[in-house]
Amino acid sequence: MTPEFRIEATDGKARAGVLSMQRHTLETPTFMPVGTRGSVRTITSLDLEELGADIVLGNTYHLMLRPGEKLIEEFGGIHGFSNWDRLVLTDSGGYQVFSLEPEVDDNGVTFKSTYDGSMHRLTPERAVDIQFALGSDIQMVLDVCPPIPAEKNIVEIAVKRTHMWAEKGRTHFLNKINSFENERAQFGIVQGGLDLELRRVSAEQIVEVGFDGYAIGGLSVGESRQEMIEPMRISVEGLPEQRPRYFMGLGDPAGLAEAIHCGIDMFDCVWPTRLARHGTALTMQGRVNLGAARYAKSDDPIDPDFITSPASKWSRGYLRHLLSVGEPVAGRLLTLHNLAWTIDFMRRARESIEEGSFEDFRNKTLQIWG
Repeated sequence: MTPEFRIEATDGKARAGVLSMQRHTLETPTFMPVGTRGSVRTITSLDLEELGADIVLGNTYHLMLRPGEKLIEEFGGIHGFSNWDRLVLTDSGGYQVFSLEPEVDDNGVTFKSTYDGSMHRLTPERAVDIQFALGSDIQMVLDVCPPIPAEKNIVEIAVKRTHMWAEKGRTHFLNKINSFENERAQFGIVQGGLDLELRRVSAEQIVEVGFDGYAIGGLSVGESRQEMIEPMRISVEGLPEQRPRYFMGLGDPAGLAEAIHCGIDMFDCVWPTRLARHGTALTMQGRVNLGAARYAKSDDPIDPDFITSPASKWSRGYLRHLLSVGEPVAGRLLTLHNLAWTIDFMRRARESIEEGSFEDFRNKTLQIWG
């Protein structure tokens, strides 16, 4: 059964939608906190629920290696393992694997574990099997993510293999789906690097395979925002209106605003939580480095314009003190704040779409964060 995706409002190409699945319903645009190893660093699944997160991303590569998908399956999948009742999206593991300089052929990829040096083989079919064992609600098909920059022939091969693997992964998914009680979905991925024509070709090929949703991969991997926008726009143009669209690995406010402006619905990134662990808070005025000496005597809350932050009870001066003495709770409080702020950012983006004022929202975001 294909998950229901309903568009409730538009403003230009920006969309406010609802993705309804058997386990949970979420509103879009939405941001997915990244739980690489089955947990968002420094916080719990109960924290995520209180923050209002509807969906969390799990990392297939890390989970298949430690503790292994079979053990997680014995716990009832990642939901039972991590005590999370809402949605889980798992990546295919491909992005992490391709960062390891693996051996690649038309049927899959062979790579060495970063944990113990053991050799592993990942194919489109194997990626599907692992994600079924993990119990994810939405799984990503295995793709080939070329580096940026890359020679055109390398990107062409990546697009070709991404298409081949999409066909294999989709066939295997459809052959297995009826043996599971819970509703599951599978998203295809558009590749093509910064090459606009290859982006068009890849989008056409992946849509022809037919997925429950579509992702834009291979961007936000080191290129500038201006370099990213046109390939992103071309990728979206080739995707069907009535399916959710997901930009993989994007989380800064300016990038989110530009992607929503293009008609993208779902996002994930470690950026907000990584900044938090290094002492940087997201605020309505922009980034604030709370480790700076000028905040030592500040009794202001972490963001005076976002008083519903779970970290608002503590002053900037106190948070700076925690950072300066290496107290782990500093990273936890800032992580809670940055995720709450990002989730609220998506809420405000949705409201602006519903009100027909998204362009103002986007312009204000770019003025602060651009």
